[in-house]
Amino acid sequence: MRILLIEDDTVLGAAVRDQIAADGQSVDWVTRLDTAGDAVRATSYDLILLDLMLPDGRGIGFLKSLRARGDVTPVIILTALDQVSDRIDGLNAGADDYLVKPFDLAELSARIGSVARRYSGNPNPLVTLGSLNIDLAGRSVHRDGKPVALTAREWALFDAFLARPSHLLSKAQLEDRLYAFDAEVESNTIEVHVSRLRKKLGSAVIETERGMGYRLGKP
Repeated sequence: MRILLIEDDTVLGAAVRDQIAADGQSVDWVTRLDTAGDAVRATSYDLILLDLMLPDGRGIGFLKSLRARGDVTPVIILTALDQVSDRIDGLNAGADDYLVKPFDLAELSARIGSVARRYSGNPNPLVTLGSLNIDLAGRSVHRDGKPVALTAREWALFDAFLARPSHLLSKAQLEDRLYAFDAEVESNTIEVHVSRLRKKLGSAVIETERGMGYRLGKP
């Protein structure tokens, strides 16, 4: 997934950014709402993590403006505001989840995964694909009953295909989901990761449409 983090606390922001990156996801981190507005206009995000108290305004207003113009990108609010009325305001404004600071980073990862699965249309974390048994919540794969070790990037790429099983994904779309704005991407990165996934999970796990992209196969 490609995630936009809107958080002005540099210590927390760095910790959340590193957690998301360790999970194999791409994250763009901004500290102001005006910069966040530029980011969402320029990039299609899979998820937004939104603080409510930013130097140039309230996150609730930003969220309401997103929803008012029809943007359905899932949003998880991250805030120190812990009153029930604050939670109600956030959810009524269109948030998909509400996490109060301080929070455990592992819980944040779990909530990101839960929201992502709901939006993909399959809230069940257990998926069977041919000889593969996949636990989306546990981020694990078994092939013919034996565990398969995937790197964070390999998992993130595989997860992108699982979230859109019938869709053809271009190389550019896959790069967007794996890398942030300032990351350097080698020209053959996606091909290398696809090749490794095929070796580990079966040659038919990902199909290639020459000159167009890749889609989830039926191993």
